[in-house]
Amino acid sequence: MDSLSNAFPTHDPEWVQDMHANHYLQSWSRQGTRPRVIAGAQGSWFWDTDGRRYLDFQSQLVNANLGHQHPKIVQAIKDQADKLCYIGPAMGSGVRSELAALMNEITPGDICSTFFTTGGAAANELAIRLAKHYTGRPKIIARYRSYHGATGSTLSVTGDPRHHLTRGDMPGVVRMLDPYPYRMSTGHTDPADCPVCQGGPHLEEILMYENPATVAAVILEPVVGTNGIIVPPDGYLTSIRETCEKYGILLIADEVMAGFGRTGAWFAMDHWGVVPDILTGAKGINSGYVPLGTMSVSKVLADWLRDYSLPGGLTYAGHPLACASGVAAIRTMQEEGTLAHATRMGTVMRANLRAMADRHPSIGEVRGKGMFNGIELVKNRATREPLVPFAAKGAAAKPMTEMMDFAMDAGLYLSFFSNVIRLTPPLNISEQDLMTGLEILDLTLEIADRETGQNRSGKD
Repeated sequence: MDSLSNAFPTHDPEWVQDMHANHYLQSWSRQGTRPRVIAGAQGSWFWDTDGRRYLDFQSQLVNANLGHQHPKIVQAIKDQADKLCYIGPAMGSGVRSELAALMNEITPGDICSTFFTTGGAAANELAIRLAKHYTGRPKIIARYRSYHGATGSTLSVTGDPRHHLTRGDMPGVVRMLDPYPYRMSTGHTDPADCPVCQGGPHLEEILMYENPATVAAVILEPVVGTNGIIVPPDGYLTSIRETCEKYGILLIADEVMAGFGRTGAWFAMDHWGVVPDILTGAKGINSGYVPLGTMSVSKVLADWLRDYSLPGGLTYAGHPLACASGVAAIRTMQEEGTLAHATRMGTVMRANLRAMADRHPSIGEVRGKGMFNGIELVKNRATREPLVPFAAKGAAAKPMTEMMDFAMDAGLYLSFFSNVIRLTPPLNISEQDLMTGLEILDLTLEIADRETGQNRSGKD
């Protein structure tokens, strides 16, 4: 091309699809797809250029915690843009300091100082690096059912099947099993008898083999997100915390998905009163309106960092526009009672899902906290055989993909992992919209029921 085009037909859906298919690289996907073109969004809904509306039961990537286009966040970004769009991270900024002060207020225990990143992966990357720097130890223990990001270190500690596509291969990663009460890998039927579900006993055995003096940190999602919305048994996180303290190992809580009200508390760790050494966040901190993540540390680490340099940095660390959106989102959640609403709507959702289980033989388990919920689908409740295999793709995943397509055509945006449908609407969704989504889900599950060989009443 001799010269750049002065204008592109961005309002032409076919042109948008062509450019998406031929010149845009899409995350974690084979390229060349022609997606629905989204024209706008508001609250819990978004719509395409054909005028079809979709209820967002996923909050996009589980980040639109306050829904789409919340006026207070949008206005805060506009106001900050008029005032100061960018200033380097070493210089003082009122809005950056305000967000740091708010984080000090809402984070648990003695978590007191925060580094602002561009997202969750960057936050976890720095958390891992800091843990090694502080302890002088090379190993990180991480769980199998986990997702921590797509950078070098975070992909290495990620257990999600996507790490097979292109591994970071950071040395020193050690795996531990997950507390999964519905499918205990130890063969136990009661979590109280299962060393994995108890937490500490399983970690102690791993440390016996690995030498605890070589382990810098344990990184975990307090409630598993992408990999199935798995809530740990009571006592699990406390036991892990106590074992870490016993050996001088840091505990990193990855709250990128579970944090900022998603479970009905500021952070999922709050439900069990457990305070990590490092807490990471992103997504819901500002509903994803501007890239923003957080790595927050305990007072012990904050004090240590007065004598030793933080081992990382970003050009866009503490970006003023991002910080303004974070301040607006946190203050909005405080003013609008978002956490209490999410708790109440989550209770309503799970009650309705359990009622659905009486009608749908494919529902094996309903689980979650707040607006962080999932339903695990099975072919047989007695044997708990999954509806589709773990990490199924293509034809093997057909029942799940059919349900996603059916729901989308009916106006409900859903997503899944293996045999689990994830249900994570905006925290401020209205009860009316919640019920609308559940009605569509009710019809969608008939596809899963066919795989069980039973009808809606559970009879052959």
